[in-house]
Amino acid sequence: MPNKAIRNLLLAGAASSMLAAPALACADLTSGPTATVVSVTDGDTVVLDNGERVRLIGMQAPKLPLGRPDFEPWPMADEAKAHLEDLALGEQVEVRFGGAQRDRHGRILGHMFIGEEAIWAQEAVLRAGLARVYSFSDNRSCLEDLYRAENLARAERAGIWSDPYYGIVQADRPQTVLELVDEYVLVEGRVLNADQSGPRVYLNFGRDWDNDFTAVIERSALRLFEQDGADPLVLEDALVRVRGWVENWNGPRIEITHPEQIEVLAWR
Repeated sequence: MPNKAIRNLLLAGAASSMLAAPALACADLTSGPTATVVSVTDGDTVVLDNGERVRLIGMQAPKLPLGRPDFEPWPMADEAKAHLEDLALGEQVEVRFGGAQRDRHGRILGHMFIGEEAIWAQEAVLRAGLARVYSFSDNRSCLEDLYRAENLARAERAGIWSDPYYGIVQADRPQTVLELVDEYVLVEGRVLNADQSGPRVYLNFGRDWDNDFTAVIERSALRLFEQDGADPLVLEDALVRVRGWVENWNGPRIEITHPEQIEVLAWR
């Protein structure tokens, strides 16, 4: 039986949302700036009256072109922006930190709590089905709550989860995964083989390792697994959901940079 840390690698299908008690959500964050939202850029980015731009960490809303030539907006991008405007525009908010506080573009990376009720923006958007959980190795706070909100929205086919564009891809269809190179994708399947070769762990979802889908855990990510007391090799035979950017490297693959990119759906 896997140890507790790996069992909790991430929990799928959690039963309830924290929206009923937003002030208690993700209580271990560090307080940041308080300001008023003066504009909403897209479904996961706002501008404050102090001039700061805030990227709502922990989620990815459908993308708008935002001046990029030949960029097609993702389905429901306008709806995601409108929803965040309804929640936050003109409201006083507090930004709280759970990891790296700025990105290379100078934007604040934080969790945003809106108004006197401290509505957690990330959870509210995910619960409406207008974003996917999207995390980084240096920003891993609150993810269990965010996955819970995403899972509930997906079960209800809310928002993006009714659109095939955001559908979960099956790992035993590697050609379908391969067609999504350079896209952020959720892939589900059973790990047929988990093996370490040098500094990497390979989670193989098919028997043809040169063509089937693989999740690759590099050395830096393995350190995070070790810090969490989790051994990814015990994922062999587990049914999992992997999320990340698809690459073509001897078949389709996703690089795992931190444990929360893997949700365990069932053990053996």
